[in-house]
Amino acid sequence: MNLWQNYLRPNSVEEALAGLTSAPGPACPIAGGTDLLLDLKQGNHPPVHTLVDLTTIPELTALEIRADGLFIGAAVALSHMVSSELVQQHAQALGEAGQLVGGPQVRNTASLGGNVVHALPAADGTIALMVLQAQAEIADLRGRRMVLLAELFLGPGKSSIDPQREILVGFHLPVRKAHQASAFRRIMRAQGTALPILNLSVWLERNLERIQAVRIGVGPGGPTPWRSSMVEDSLRGQPFTPVTIAAAKEAMLKQVHFRTSALRASAEYRTHLVDNLLTVCLETAWKRAEMD
Repeated sequence: MNLWQNYLRPNSVEEALAGLTSAPGPACPIAGGTDLLLDLKQGNHPPVHTLVDLTTIPELTALEIRADGLFIGAAVALSHMVSSELVQQHAQALGEAGQLVGGPQVRNTASLGGNVVHALPAADGTIALMVLQAQAEIADLRGRRMVLLAELFLGPGKSSIDPQREILVGFHLPVRKAHQASAFRRIMRAQGTALPILNLSVWLERNLERIQAVRIGVGPGGPTPWRSSMVEDSLRGQPFTPVTIAAAKEAMLKQVHFRTSALRASAEYRTHLVDNLLTVCLETAWKRAEMD
């Protein structure tokens, strides 16, 4: 049984949109397809008549500095992103997150856009992008718009992007400035499922021995990817001391609401782990920010 009837390879965003909107049956964009094809095979995705391949569009596979920001196309393979010097310089948390997705074969195929659009609350790329102030560029037949990353998520596996009318073009991130740094860490089972038990990302800016600004992303801690505002508030403007870190941990436990998952771990176990994960990410980002 064929999983689709028509396969298009457009050369531009406009061609891709035309293919999506004019298909005689349900259409869907595809890049790496590591999630989509599995869902189609297992019957977890509605039937598709037309697949529109985005990997043939130069704009969607670009990874470059534009004006004063870093642009990463939605169809950029995770392996390419991980090895990019630009990502290592300006978005180190994202590089660390990408390196933990699947194995080498998956990373050579899977795209950053697919990792985000799948809309899982603990997607590694998403949790890193949340703290890097990423904005998503979305195109439809009327034009293009910029959307804050958090606005893409409606619930577990539910994205606000309409795959039959819209295309995620890519992500725009601010370039890293002096005394700014980020870090990502993940805890997963040693064998079996590749789902993270817990992942956490930190971006911070330091002013001498104080935390000037900070952003914390945690997954999974709710139905959608999120930032821990209470932890950020407890850290902002404070000296980087054990007392400050202890207060941040208390704030995290007040805000986060882990649930027990048969595929991941118990809520109690995640609560136990988050203390260490937060400490490691904060210490790593703090030391990196000192290197300028």
